[in-house]
Amino acid sequence: NTHHHPPLNHCFLKRGYKPINRMRLVTFALKSKPNNLLIGVELPEAKSFVDLTEALGVSSMCSFLATGEGGLKKAAEVVESGKNRILIDDCIRKAPVSYPRKIICIGLNYIDHCKETGLPIPKEPVVFNKFPECVAGDGDDIPLYETKKLDWEVELVIVIGKGGFRVKKEDAKHVIAGYTVAHDVSARDLQMANGGQWLLGKTLKGYAPIGPAIVTDLENPHKLGIRTFVNGKKMQDSNTDQLVFDTYDLVEYLTRYFPLSPGDLIFTGTPPGVGLGLKPPQYLKDGDVVKVEIDGIGSITNTVKELK
Repeated sequence: NTHHHPPLNHCFLKRGYKPINRMRLVTFALKSKPNNLLIGVELPEAKSFVDLTEALGVSSMCSFLATGEGGLKKAAEVVESGKNRILIDDCIRKAPVSYPRKIICIGLNYIDHCKETGLPIPKEPVVFNKFPECVAGDGDDIPLYETKKLDWEVELVIVIGKGGFRVKKEDAKHVIAGYTVAHDVSARDLQMANGGQWLLGKTLKGYAPIGPAIVTDLENPHKLGIRTFVNGKKMQDSNTDQLVFDTYDLVEYLTRYFPLSPGDLIFTGTPPGVGLGLKPPQYLKDGDVVKVEIDGIGSITNTVKELK
């Protein structure tokens, strides 16, 4: 089992006057109907998914996240009812957000990673993006094509809930639905070519595996262990306390310029230990298995597969 699951509290947690519900939101399909995506809540102890699709009349994670705290409250009621439960063994886990409108990525956002690259700590976030077609799920292959320098990057991902425009830092928490794990797969040769624009090196098909779930109420997203393993060997090992711009800073900064929508993903940067930074540099090849994990959320594992 490649998933490490923290203990889950299904109950409402009183935080001030606001009931906040900690849930693990998932997108999945039945093995008997692999193309029919369902939205649900993962119950690790019960080894089950709770199907919310019909109960709440939602067709995608983005449409569910658009319902905000009201939707989370209704989801909690479905979970508490004990109905609509399906064994995880009968399901295929998919990327938790299957088709986000936007994937925004932040470069050079770990203090220890800046030191590794020898670059100064940025005064403002370094912003680039990936396309929705990059999204993949746990267990999907990472296609190796058009690059000789395929690299790994583990990242904490902000998943936007209700969204917003020109959001103040103190209100950022209210537009964030939760957090997931990503592998920002990077083609370094393409990234460094193309006139200095990173886009091509970051947007190849399948180069944004995410999962295993969206955790809606992390105690502190800014103090989480974050790691990458390549063929079982630990290559990245840091903590989100090294973030230059934390998750609330990023929401405030990005929404100064454009609105964020339900299901948008913000990849918050990677810590040291990428292949490019090794001496000599080391890159992924056909058959390599990459596992990325963050404490409190879990892990995803993907295998590199050369496209013939």
